[in-house]
Amino acid sequence: MSSAAVGASALSIGYHGHVVVSGIDLSLAPGQWLAVVGTNGSGKSTLLKSIAGLIPTVGGTLDVLGGAPGGGHTGVAYLSQSHEQGFLLPIRAKDVVRMGRWPVRGLLGRLRSNDERYVDDAMTALGIEDLADRPLGSLSGGQCQRVHLAQAACRRADLLLLDEPTSGLDAASRERYLALMDSERDRGAAIVSATHDVREAARADLVLLVAERVVACGPPDEVLTAAALAATFGVIISDATGPVVIDPHHEHGHHHGPGTPRVRGHAAGHDHEHGHDHGHGH
Repeated sequence: MSSAAVGASALSIGYHGHVVVSGIDLSLAPGQWLAVVGTNGSGKSTLLKSIAGLIPTVGGTLDVLGGAPGGGHTGVAYLSQSHEQGFLLPIRAKDVVRMGRWPVRGLLGRLRSNDERYVDDAMTALGIEDLADRPLGSLSGGQCQRVHLAQAACRRADLLLLDEPTSGLDAASRERYLALMDSERDRGAAIVSATHDVREAARADLVLLVAERVVACGPPDEVLTAAALAATFGVIISDATGPVVIDPHHEHGHHHGPGTPRVRGHAAGHDHEHGHDHGHGH
């Protein structure tokens, strides 16, 4: 597994010895994208945290960039579902993106011209250059998500770990994100994203379906089948537009009962989450 960006064999993950998902076997090469697909609580975030070295594995083996998870290397960029907003002083969007260079230059290190170029390139890729001087607290949820995605991208990491990266993004911003992922793969970065969006997963090189167990793992055209998705989400619909997007979130406080995710076709064009993205600051 030494040549893989992420390699797992008979891997069990969980918390405090309690197994959430077991029997994970995968090998992700540099320049490849793995989409981990499942509902909330299925083990997606647990896997990303395990790869990031934030929580210990329960069993099996996990190799990250040729070593143990969290082994002190700076080659991993991790974007969690929630972002710290409790800054004591007003902070601009561009300053948040610049934090992506801190692991390279140090907390007090001076950014160099190439650092600033990486920051500008990431902001341009996500269409937030016009938000550079805006206080982070004045931005919508979708705009904040793009700021934090730019922070992860400007890191120029060997491995990107992204937990629900399209949360709150509108259709245009999702396309920018997908184009950015293509650029990162072209650069040679490996990507692991946790998502419930089947459309996003279809763009990846490998897909891991989890439902507190491994349902399937392999190329999207082999894994994203009606039977496998039904086993993952418990419910599925078909339409004429191709793969569906299955949204397990209970938006706006509506409860649909246990194990009953919301389902809609991927051509809907936008999502219905809180903090919806409204474009380029308008």
